[in-house]
Amino acid sequence: MAQVKSTNKDAYTLILEAIDVGIYKPGDRLVESDLAERFGVSRTPIREALQRLETQSLLARDGRSLIVSSLDHNQMAELYVVRTELEGLAARLAARHATREEVRVLQDMVDRDRKLIDDPSALARSNRRFHKQIHLASHNRYLVQQLDLVHRSMALMATTSIAAEGRGSDTLVEHQAIVDAIRSRDEDGAYDALRDHISQAFVTRLKQESDA
Repeated sequence: MAQVKSTNKDAYTLILEAIDVGIYKPGDRLVESDLAERFGVSRTPIREALQRLETQSLLARDGRSLIVSSLDHNQMAELYVVRTELEGLAARLAARHATREEVRVLQDMVDRDRKLIDDPSALARSNRRFHKQIHLASHNRYLVQQLDLVHRSMALMATTSIAAEGRGSDTLVEHQAIVDAIRSRDEDGAYDALRDHISQAFVTRLKQESDA
């Protein structure tokens, strides 16, 4: 198994990021020795990281093994309800508090993403960064913490809604509407645009689920 350079990240972060980018998908079994080899760290921090992830319900027991958790329909629906409200609040606060530089960064992200329209995986990764930037632009540390928890759980979905046909281009249109509202200091508009964006993503996921 190829070893992944761990840089200065701890075992917990390395495993979490591997789940987030789809290296480990829902239902995959995680083995201490394999993880230690992949990330180039000892088994003790790996074991501690797995215990922490299990406590957070990101991993589940399958007999004596730990596997990446998955979300059933009700869990997914509940997660989207929470995400929609928190993301909307983040956009509202970003419209109130974002600096000109932060708005510029958001616009640059949208502009760069136009080149990724035919690469759903890259666009999905960029989408996560875009949402994270909005969270930070809210300038509310407690909201950012809660949204981090929500987005960790989002990683337990086997597919990205952006992979659906036409969803990539729609996503960029929706992202631009969010940035425009934040730039205009339109708090209600930013809130509505972000909520509509998440709602459309949820509809796409429901269609993906019904077609599976």
